[in-house]
Amino acid sequence: MRLPRALWPGRELSMPGKTRKPSFKPYTGPAGGWGSAKSVNQILRHERVYIEGAKTLIEQNRPKGFACVSCAWAKPAKPHALEFCENGAKATAWEITPKRVGAEFFAQHRLSELEQWSDYELEAQGRLTEPLRWDAGSDRYLPVSWEQAFAEIGAELRALDPQSAVFYASGRASLETAYLWALMARLYGNNNLPDSSNMCHESTSVGLAQSIGVPVGTCTLDDFNQTDCILFFGQNVGSNSPRLLHDLQQAARRGVPIITFNPLKERGLERFRNPQSPLQMLGAPATRISSQYHAVKAGGDTAAILGISKVLLDLDDRARAAGEPRVLDVDFIATHTQGFEAYADCVRGTGWNEIEAASGLSRAALTEAASVYAKADKVIGVYGMGLTQHRLGVQNVHMITNLLLLRGMIGKPGAGVCPVRGHSNVQGQRTVGITEKPEMVPNDKLRELYGFEPPMRKGLNTVEACEGMLDGSVRAFLSLGGNFMRAIPDTQVMEPAWRRLRLSVQIATKLNRSHVIHGEIAYLLPCLGRIDIDRQSGVEQVVSVEDSTGCMHGSRGQVEPPGPLVKSEPAIVAGIAQATLAANPNIDWVAWSSDYSKIRDAIAATYPEIFHGFNDRLWEPGGFHRPLPARERKWKTDSQKANFFAPQSLDTDPDMPLDARTQVLRLITLRSNDQFNTTVYGYDDRFRGIVGTRMVLLMNIADIERLGLAAGALVTASTWAHDGITREICGLRVVAYDIPSGCCAGYYPELNALIPLWHHAQASKVPAAKSIPVRIRAAS
Repeated sequence: MRLPRALWPGRELSMPGKTRKPSFKPYTGPAGGWGSAKSVNQILRHERVYIEGAKTLIEQNRPKGFACVSCAWAKPAKPHALEFCENGAKATAWEITPKRVGAEFFAQHRLSELEQWSDYELEAQGRLTEPLRWDAGSDRYLPVSWEQAFAEIGAELRALDPQSAVFYASGRASLETAYLWALMARLYGNNNLPDSSNMCHESTSVGLAQSIGVPVGTCTLDDFNQTDCILFFGQNVGSNSPRLLHDLQQAARRGVPIITFNPLKERGLERFRNPQSPLQMLGAPATRISSQYHAVKAGGDTAAILGISKVLLDLDDRARAAGEPRVLDVDFIATHTQGFEAYADCVRGTGWNEIEAASGLSRAALTEAASVYAKADKVIGVYGMGLTQHRLGVQNVHMITNLLLLRGMIGKPGAGVCPVRGHSNVQGQRTVGITEKPEMVPNDKLRELYGFEPPMRKGLNTVEACEGMLDGSVRAFLSLGGNFMRAIPDTQVMEPAWRRLRLSVQIATKLNRSHVIHGEIAYLLPCLGRIDIDRQSGVEQVVSVEDSTGCMHGSRGQVEPPGPLVKSEPAIVAGIAQATLAANPNIDWVAWSSDYSKIRDAIAATYPEIFHGFNDRLWEPGGFHRPLPARERKWKTDSQKANFFAPQSLDTDPDMPLDARTQVLRLITLRSNDQFNTTVYGYDDRFRGIVGTRMVLLMNIADIERLGLAAGALVTASTWAHDGITREICGLRVVAYDIPSGCCAGYYPELNALIPLWHHAQASKVPAAKSIPVRIRAAS
């Protein structure tokens, strides 16, 4: 099967106003510093918002300001002078750009032409300004009134089997909008509510709930101020959550050991120069972040954690024999946990040869890490998608929790588990009902408040929605933000299925590929962004989000909307709901979309334990924290204990085993310093020394030589699978890089086409994007 042309190389270099030859030169600077300052300056100038952007950034992540539309890292009660990072500044400039896309743009460009444009080119055109409907005769988006759009969308939905419609949500929608979206879907008759967490941290939601009874992390910013050891697994802080570097820097300066396990040497985990520190900016040494850095193999985290556990058990055995203080917290284990003996037996029964082979790390390295952990009193385990995006991603989450449970590091100040979520409200959306799992929803409350019978049939997650498109059972796809077609796996398989949809509805701020690939009937509905001032009936509204540590924050728009025809997300959801659903005397969609405080009242009535007094607590400094029983050592699991889980395999991707005879490498997809999720701000990756291209393959020099290749050579990567589908991407340029032998890496979303849809985590169905067996051959 041949890839769509848009997935081939070449388009990437046609950035507006420049054409550059790709170059590769190792970057020697730290994260942050003048490199970051220069990058922020460049994006503000490029988007022509130098003055307005600077004013807006002052209010980012600050009290009574707006919550960043990029990452979900926590907002401190006492913010820094500037509470934004380089990537957050890029996201803001990208959103408040003065560039506009309306009917006049589409009068000049058919969608068949736009299909050939890159992700960057599509979004760089600017903000959408009016509702549009695809016209088959001209192959263009044409203007349509909001009334007509709502009426036709409603008519199409009423004509369909409710089980055939999907209501997708990206991570940017507010708590208020997410609540309305989820309620609309359930009133319509299904739980088909996939969201972007299905592609990243659903393994966390499943794994932590099984281990400690909560689906989210247990740490707050205060814990980072008290901790005396941080274990850091599979997360690139410098590009994906740079504001976390402030907390890591403060910890490092206190002498807190930060022990990192990550396949690539990421600059943000090595050293950081704080752009808000005059001394550092004027030449004082950058702060070393990681005290130990272990380049674990892709998929080797379970083995690494098991090796650390093995050292801890051995140290504890010696301490017990010598009558010395125990290394394990035996009282905690006896009182609060279940399954320790089975886990300990598994650890003791696994040999070091097996651990070293699976992790790519030596016994000495793992002993060094374990020895530091064994002496610490307050330990935080931080992790990202390097753990969750594997076939056994849920097992990886169990394993890091096992490691913390061994020493009682859950439910005490300065300690806990800290998954670093991606998008700015992706965790919050789940909190207010965006889930395909009916058992996660307070259905009794919904019955009581709204007088209807909520659907109890399990809905579709992201992978299942894709499967439904392939088999024809999914006929409509409504998307609350996001770029679904670029975020999902198996691109070349999914795009033809996407075109067979009866109805596709996209609520968006900017143009992307999911809009130019479309169903038989397609609507593109422009919405306000979080930074836009949202006036309803002349009154400015505010919205709310949940950060990565489970704190709720208010957010107030700062800039004028991009046009008079752009509606707010709550207004769009309410319009679709009114046109689709039968009237319900218990629901006033108009009132909700006119006054968001009433939506917050409804959220508080539905989820009183979390959101009681929602409006009164909206602007609490640092946000108000959701109750987390595990922080109090109350375990809401089936066993009423925190659970140890023995791993089923050290190979975290057993569905696609490597075969040394075929010279297969394990591919990791990752993000650049110039992107956030599917949004690409440019073609440079400063930290990795890559300029002017995204079509690269990072390889170990030994693998380059072993495969008869050369740095700078063009190659084709093909998936090593046996399902009869050819998945390959040509035109990738080899870059010699510090990455474990047997592994290689390239950029998401360009390489998503290499991930089979069926290659996903068990239980959570998160695409296994951090371990894809590929063969590399020289370009012909």
